[in-house]
Amino acid sequence: MSQHPVSPPAGHATSSAAMVRTLGVVATVCGILIVSAYQGTLERVTANKRIALERAVFRVIPGAASMREFVASRAGVVPAAEGAGAEGGVRFYAAYDAAGQLKGIAAEAAAMGYADLVRVLYAYDPRRQAITGIGVVSHRETPGIGDKIITDAAFLTNFAALDVRLNADLSALANTVKTVKHGTRRHPWEIDAISGATVTSKAVGRGINDSAQRLLPLLAPNLDKLGRPAGRQEASP
Repeated sequence: MSQHPVSPPAGHATSSAAMVRTLGVVATVCGILIVSAYQGTLERVTANKRIALERAVFRVIPGAASMREFVASRAGVVPAAEGAGAEGGVRFYAAYDAAGQLKGIAAEAAAMGYADLVRVLYAYDPRRQAITGIGVVSHRETPGIGDKIITDAAFLTNFAALDVRLNADLSALANTVKTVKHGTRRHPWEIDAISGATVTSKAVGRGINDSAQRLLPLLAPNLDKLGRPAGRQEASP
């Protein structure tokens, strides 16, 4: 006795097609809502990020009243909007006092810590050829241990005048910035580690060294190009 395949009821096929159409409509509507929400909040999010960045720069460079973003590359130093795609470009921030005079430079540094990337913002004083302060941008280090890079007063004094002078031909730092065992700091380019948080301390030192090695040789011949701020941006309260 021959057997014939049983076709699904016509109503079942119609129901499946309707479900697919409904899902398609829902997906389209959700996509439109997501894009609309993103576009509607993008300007505000960008503005908030800008404010947060300004506050971070003003914290590490006391007395700053305005700032501009630049990119340094082998081709020179240009405003960030003009040099975003520069090959090997390094972004940094020039901070100015209320009179429009250059107050200092701020730049980001990052290196792998115990748990994740440790990102800091450091201040550089071209006149002293030294790093004069840091602020932590983000980290995921162990609470109570690794996060002492934010609160440990003795550790933060390492950055009151951390030596980052360039060598004679301005091609690299004269001395590598490095973190040493707690209590053994002997040179102004060394960072005294936090006892019990050596890995995180070394991440800060390594990140600063790598960033300064890239940025400062490009920046040094072009300091005169930083000029005065294009438009004053007041420090946020």
